[in-house]
Amino acid sequence: MSGNPRALTPSERAWMDTRSYIREHRSALDAAAAQSYPALRRVADSTLLAREEWIPTTAIWLEEVGTAMEVSPVSEAAGIEPTLSSALPVRQTGDPYMSYAEAVGELVAPTVFENRPTFRLVHADLTAENPSMRFGLGSYFDSINVGEAAAHEFALAEQGCDVLCGVRAAIADPCDLTRRPVNLAISTVTIRIDPDTGGKSFLLHWRDPRKVGHAGGMYQVVPVGIFQPSGYAEWNIGNDFSLWRNMVREFAEELGGTDEDHGSEIAPIDYETWEFAQRFDEARRGGSVAAYCLGLGVDPLSFATDLLTAVIIDAPVFDDLFGNALGSNAEGRVLEWQPFTAEHVESVVTGYPVQAAGIAALRRAVSLLG
Repeated sequence: MSGNPRALTPSERAWMDTRSYIREHRSALDAAAAQSYPALRRVADSTLLAREEWIPTTAIWLEEVGTAMEVSPVSEAAGIEPTLSSALPVRQTGDPYMSYAEAVGELVAPTVFENRPTFRLVHADLTAENPSMRFGLGSYFDSINVGEAAAHEFALAEQGCDVLCGVRAAIADPCDLTRRPVNLAISTVTIRIDPDTGGKSFLLHWRDPRKVGHAGGMYQVVPVGIFQPSGYAEWNIGNDFSLWRNMVREFAEELGGTDEDHGSEIAPIDYETWEFAQRFDEARRGGSVAAYCLGLGVDPLSFATDLLTAVIIDAPVFDDLFGNALGSNAEGRVLEWQPFTAEHVESVVTGYPVQAAGIAALRRAVSLLG
């Protein structure tokens, strides 16, 4: 028989209160944080920050970016000591937690919270004749220890607390990929098109704070997933190093209801024989599925970095692959179809607490593909 949960220290309670404050005031905090970087470009009039070379003037076919990627070593300059942050709570012993991820894991862990390997972004140029991105290897907790800690520090300062913003101060430019470990999320606007009428609609996702470790309580495009191998086994690094394959797995999980455990600790995923991936790829080759890259940006509060993409799917193909994708999933709830028009997109991004990357992705998609 388990005992009662231990009492929290005042520091731990205050830390959890600030987490709640961030969730409740996320949009306002994003806007305030963006003001700290007046020299950086905003993506599609959102708070998402970017370098000029991250925002192409037209939508790029996803395969044009994927063919230019390579794994490369990570600069030592990208390392930031997790204990640098003053946002870490203090235990009953009087000792601070050793990292922000450690505090999340012990105090407010979501349903899935693992320090899985990731592909760490070290270079991006999406405006060159040959768009390119380069990656090294990282881990999921890198972004928690840096980005979430930086967001916590900023929220404390906004509340008038006397706080040393150690992690945030160490990153003068959040778009400088050499100054911090950068895990890349791929945020995809899923657009369903009726081949007969040409009418388009898109999906919106509510992120359940009980199930996710980042941006709980907010709305986002769907699917979204960290660019990472499917498992810990070394063979997954080469096999899964593909933007499209990563997106296929996220489509299967967030819209298709597939478990994220693909058995890749036993053997690599065989994308050629996996029926879902095979059908999706065949539809893409046949022209009834089209995937685009729309740009890249950084959240000014948490430094979350997103590759903005869009996938347009003919209605019969979508219905065949996903059936009724609406309703609850492992990370929240997929809402009803939304009209993909400039007017409706604007009403959504201004009327709901949508993540900065979602706002930028939707505005870019309706501007470039609408």
